[in-house]
Formats: sequence, structure tokens, C-alpha cells
Amino acid sequence: MQDIMNEMDIAFPHLGIYLRNVPQSFSIGGFSIALYGVIIALSMMLGIAMAAHIAKLTFQDPDIYWDISIWIIISAIVGARIYYVAFFWDYYKTEPLQIFNLRGGGLAIYGGIILCIITIYIYCRIKKLNPAELLDTAGYGLVLGQIIGRWGNFFNREVFGEYTDSLFAMRLPEAIVRDRDITENIAKHMADGTNYIQVHPTFLYEGLWNLGVLLLMLFMRKRKKFHGQIILLYFIGYGIGRAWIEYIRTDQLYINGTHIPVSMVLSIVIAIAAFIMTLIGLARSAGKPLPWAAPAAAAQSVSKEEGSAEDSDAAQQSDAPDDAPENISKDL
Repeated sequence: MQDIMNEMDIAFPHLGIYLRNVPQSFSIGGFSIALYGVIIALSMMLGIAMAAHIAKLTFQDPDIYWDISIWIIISAIVGARIYYVAFFWDYYKTEPLQIFNLRGGGLAIYGGIILCIITIYIYCRIKKLNPAELLDTAGYGLVLGQIIGRWGNFFNREVFGEYTDSLFAMRLPEAIVRDRDITENIAKHMADGTNYIQVHPTFLYEGLWNLGVLLLMLFMRKRKKFHGQIILLYFIGYGIGRAWIEYIRTDQLYINGTHIPVSMVLSIVIAIAAFIMTLIGLARSAGKPLPWAAPAAAAQSVSKEEGSAEDSDAAQQSDAPDDAPENISKDL
């Protein structure tokens, strides 16, 4: 690996990967379009498509998820921005116009999730739907969107961790990275004669972790015992992963007046709360099958009940006296 990197290069030295001229944006008609925005938009659309697909598999109306999608997208962006600004207020209070500059980055996923949950709850109240069932279904789209969306951070050269020399160590030219994301520990590991930093690719860690969470959610789709179990599983899985990943990130948002990463604390609290709620839900649903099975399963159940009824009638007729009228059942 070379000691001097070109400004737009990205390297993973221990994997033997050197990517040259990785763009941050492209132009159409003289207008610059950030790849970050394109990837975030793509992640949202594929996430909604995923939720609609799961809805079809679980015999819900997929149109519900397309209908609510515009409100989900707005809620996700607004909530994510409010959360970021609120916990980075020391900067934005002196640069208030930058609050509206989304092209400069600054979206925090937890803010988007919180406002989306509120939006889904309101929508379900209006449409008289089960919010827990919708959240279960939307959860699949949420985690898929996160997996894809993290690659926007890759092109933006952000959401990385402290210095590392591990297998997945990533090198970025210092000039292309925000100054505030380079800690003293990272800076002191910059060798003389080089122009790059070497860090944990935490965006990649989170993407791979979320892929595991998605696979677990898909595994549990036909095994869930109550509505809400899948979204709680997401909160447990994502909360655990985000807590340790947040610990090593350099672009942390802190609880005001402290050096405590707010998203790390929130992740731990959410994971614990979701675990407790799952135990409660499982206890309440013990011995009570969830009435969400396919119509075919429901038909089989009805068939079994009818078969039981016929067996019962036959037993009653066999016990009847020999001289009982043949049409007694009709008369009754």
C-alpha cells in the first residue's frame, strides 16, 4: 500500500483492497447530486417494498404500506434531523441556517425511528388497524433500509471509529474527512510522510450486524407468538449491536453537558426494555396461538372442527335407542 493516497481513494490495506477515485457525488445538467442522498432514497424505497412484500406473505394488504410510505419518509427525515440537531446544539445554535442544510449530513436514525413509530400509531388509530402488527411488518423494511443506507456513509467518508490495525482497518485521506471526526488517538497514529488516517469502518460493522438481525427476523416470521414480537426482536438485536458500535465511533452525539454518548445509552435502554416486553408478551400468549395464520391454516382448523362435530354426532346416534325415529336429528 502506498504512503500517499489520492484525495478520493479509500483503502482496506489488510484485505488488499484499494479503491481509486470513489466519488461523493455526480452531476446531471450541471447540478451536483450527492451519492449519500441517492443511497438514502434507495434504501427508503427498497425498505417500503420489503414491508409490502412481507405484508403479502402474512395476508395483509400491501397497499397499506405504500399508502403510509410518504408519511413514513417525511417522519424519518424530520425525526432524524431533529434528533441530530438537538444533541449537536452547541454547533447549530451559532449556525441556525445550517439546520436546514441536509446536504451537509446530520441524520440520526433513532430520531427517525421514534417519529415513524408515532406516525404509524396515529395512522393505525385513524384506520382502525393493529399498530403492533404494522410495526412488525415495517420492521423488516426498516432494517433493510439501514443495511443499504449505511453505504451512504461510506461514500460520505463518515461514521467511522477510532484507530485500528485490525483485519477490516480502513484508510481515508485526511483531507476528505471532517476535522471534528479525527480524534487525538487517530491523529497520533498517523505515520510521518503519510496523508491518511486508519480507522474502524463502523458503517460496515453496523451493516453486517443488521444483516444478521434481518436474517433472525425472517427466521422468526412464522414462529412469532404475538403481534409486536418481531419489532421487539429488532430493538433487542439492533440495540445490542448499536451500543458497542457507538462506543468506538468518533462522531458521537453526547447527552447535553456530559461526555456520555446518547445513542449508546438509548440503545442499551431500548434493548433491555424490548427484552422485558418480549418476556411479558410470551407469557401472555402462552397456549394462545396467534390468529394471523394463512387462510389455508384457518380452513384446516375449521375442517378439523367440522370433523370433530361429525364424529360427535355419529357417537350420539350410535348411543341412541334402536327404535329411535330416523329423522330425529332433523326434527330437533
